Amino acid sequence: MTPIACRRPGCAGAIEDGYCNVCGLAPVPGNALPATGSSQAVAAGQGTAGGAAQAPDSAGSSVPANQASAGSFTSRSSATVSRRGSLGAGLVDIPPIQASDPASAVLTDPLVAESKRFCGSCGQPVGRATPGSPGRTEGFCKNCGTGFSFQPRLTPGELVAGQYEVLGCLAHGGLGWVYLARDRNVSDRWVVLKGLLNSGDADAQAAAVAERRFLAEVEHPSIVRIYNFVQHQDSQSGEPTGYIVMEYVGGRSLRHIVLERRRSRQSLPVAHALAYAIEVLPALGYLHRLGLVYCDFKPDNVIQVEEHLKLIDLGGVRRIDDDDSPVYGTVGYQAPEIATAGPSPASDLYTVGRALAVLTFEFSGYTGTHQHSLPDPASVPVLAEHESFYRLLRRATDPDPQSRFTSAADMIDQLTGVLREVLSVSDGSPRPAFSSRFTPELQAIGADAAASAEKQPGSPSAAETVAGLPVPLADSTDPAASYLATLSTLGPEQLADALQQALSVPPETAGGLADSVEAHLALAKARLAFGDIAGAGLVLDELAASGRADWRVMWYQGQAELLADRLPEARAAFEAVYDVLPGELAPMLALGLAAETAGDGSAAKYFGIVWTIDRSYVSAAFGLARVRFAAGDRAGAVDALGMVPETSSHHLAAQIAAVRARISTSDPAALSAADLTDAANRLERLRLDDAMRHALTAEVLQAGLTLMQKGVAAGNGPLLGCELTDTGLRLGLERSYRALARLSATKPGRFALVDLANNVRPRTLT
Repeated sequence: MTPIACRRPGCAGAIEDGYCNVCGLAPVPGNALPATGSSQAVAAGQGTAGGAAQAPDSAGSSVPANQASAGSFTSRSSATVSRRGSLGAGLVDIPPIQASDPASAVLTDPLVAESKRFCGSCGQPVGRATPGSPGRTEGFCKNCGTGFSFQPRLTPGELVAGQYEVLGCLAHGGLGWVYLARDRNVSDRWVVLKGLLNSGDADAQAAAVAERRFLAEVEHPSIVRIYNFVQHQDSQSGEPTGYIVMEYVGGRSLRHIVLERRRSRQSLPVAHALAYAIEVLPALGYLHRLGLVYCDFKPDNVIQVEEHLKLIDLGGVRRIDDDDSPVYGTVGYQAPEIATAGPSPASDLYTVGRALAVLTFEFSGYTGTHQHSLPDPASVPVLAEHESFYRLLRRATDPDPQSRFTSAADMIDQLTGVLREVLSVSDGSPRPAFSSRFTPELQAIGADAAASAEKQPGSPSAAETVAGLPVPLADSTDPAASYLATLSTLGPEQLADALQQALSVPPETAGGLADSVEAHLALAKARLAFGDIAGAGLVLDELAASGRADWRVMWYQGQAELLADRLPEARAAFEAVYDVLPGELAPMLALGLAAETAGDGSAAKYFGIVWTIDRSYVSAAFGLARVRFAAGDRAGAVDALGMVPETSSHHLAAQIAAVRARISTSDPAALSAADLTDAANRLERLRLDDAMRHALTAEVLQAGLTLMQKGVAAGNGPLLGCELTDTGLRLGLERSYRALARLSATKPGRFALVDLANNVRPRTLT
């Protein structure tokens, strides 16, 4: 059937599956739709996501065809493009890759390089050249005697299973050559044939075909579609061979994308690699929910077509409970426990972590002796630059499967957080998101002190820090979830008493909460709130020893250590939470506060990252301002405070702190007329009560007077209504102190302010 042309102005596309394959829009009135089952072929499989390709018509010529469904349509003309792909998680744009003509992918001279010839049984090199003799492409392994062949078993024009016409070889894999073919029974669609088992045993071949039929039930837009399983008698040896018939996916593998960039001396941006992983992990999660494991994830097995990714090789997929089938994997990607425990969802996630490392930096030696370790960040700039990314890789590739991400969804959550961080740090634009692990911060730590009468507030107290940090979200499936909701109005001590009583009920008794992790955590939190550090520690230690602990135990242990003034231990606990949740902001905020208290310069880094990503973490802005001010960077402190948005309830406190940061310094020589002018202008714009306005006015005028006494001009015009003379500034200061004295709530305070006014007043003859 001839394709129906799209009639939208400027569009050169055709109507397929009810939509234009170029502009992506529904047909305009007058456009007829192709009938279902049209002879127009879909190159890489009908009804699957992927992109455009070249599909042959019945005569064997090529006509443009598009893979619709989750569909991504890229314009081949100047028409408007409708981008339907999700690649990039809505955060980063990744250039689409046009699907290629399948016929152009066929190798003209299919040959396996000698350096890549290995025995499929023992892994030893085979088929290598010797002096005076070229390497054999067929023969027997000298080590174990297993036969090998690197010759294509199918030839162009050969008809497999009476249905699939072979065009040629596409690539060579662990099970032999992969072939491109036309399905003569289904509109000449392009398919891929891949060998299932290298065996001459007909019964073994039949069993292999039957065993793999479960793959035909796998249907996911990011997984290559399986069409059929067939047997074919080898034309050379007469032996039966099983083949899996798959959807053809045109595009480029992630491996080729990376190699192309490196050939031009470019590296793959970390943001792109993270987006790739976020896109493909749902496919692995889908397999895991079906009770399957992929086993051989690597950049070679992921194809980008337009704005979509597809897993293209299901040859290694097996059931999670399969203890007999051979395990296929690739050295350098495969998890260390495979040889003893076999594959699992955790081992699949390990391969994703390894692939991320290979994609983002020159990972030399990753297939060698130390193949299960990551390089030192000091030797890899991208890891040194992106600490959260390094921690993510470290968790994903932890030698202990129990320490890795718990699921594909868990890994996606943290990947997305790290991606937001990488992008925000790169361009300075916030990319906030709701956390699935923590509440927002309970209060802006340090904001009250910044707006108090103290001119230079120090680091917040441990109690203020613990009270303001975000709180881990409760597990709604916990047996105590409903009971805890009824206690929400109780104070900390009352709550602790109620929980202690409930937890003391034996677990076999109806209503006993001894097995509730949430009840124990709530008890520890309540005890911390009223200062019972030792009691909270006992509860947390009990949880940790029970084997039911998760990162939340470490979170509250960090708070307990902070309250006990054990800073190294507190930081170690928060570091451990950061290791588990590298995409979360709360651990970085906690680390920043602990580092600030310890006088560690890393506090500025953590505060800066948190504040850059999410402007609702006002604690980070005040923390960043404090550490910058302490380092002598007054301008940087003012900049941080100036970014607290006007919509924030802490905007006024930030502006008060900015006025003080502009004029407060231990070195009067560091002040300038510009500092005074900026502080005065900020102050005049603020809506303050009388006490705060007079207090800030006195601070600014005192700074101006100090500057003049050092022989430095304080400016050209009036300062907060006072002449820029010694007398003018003293009179202004006197007025401010006397006004503050009248507002003082205590007699000693009033007397002290009157004394200040008397001391600063200019000397006169009266």
